[in-house]
Amino acid sequence: MNKYKKLALSILFDALGFVTFLIPGIGEFGDIVWAPASAWLMTKLYKGKTGKIAAVISFIEEAMPGLDVVPTFTLMWLYTYVFKSETENNIIEVK
Repeated sequence: MNKYKKLALSILFDALGFVTFLIPGIGEFGDIVWAPASAWLMTKLYKGKTGKIAAVISFIEEAMPGLDVVPTFTLMWLYTYVFKSETENNIIEVK
């Protein structure tokens, strides 16, 4: 999948997670459904060990009250395509 499609999906999934935060009372029930769904989606978008770790973080972030505003999917995209790439490029240049 194209990295920009992943970015668009990441922003969409973060927005969906934030919507449950905006609806008082109903939002907590939405989190019960959304927390495992977000973890599953994270493992599908980002493969490997980092995807699994991000899925656990996403589950905890969505399940905990008040943390819905953290853009976990978008942060994972940034880690994967910006920060991790910069680190790999720096390692290659040092060799």
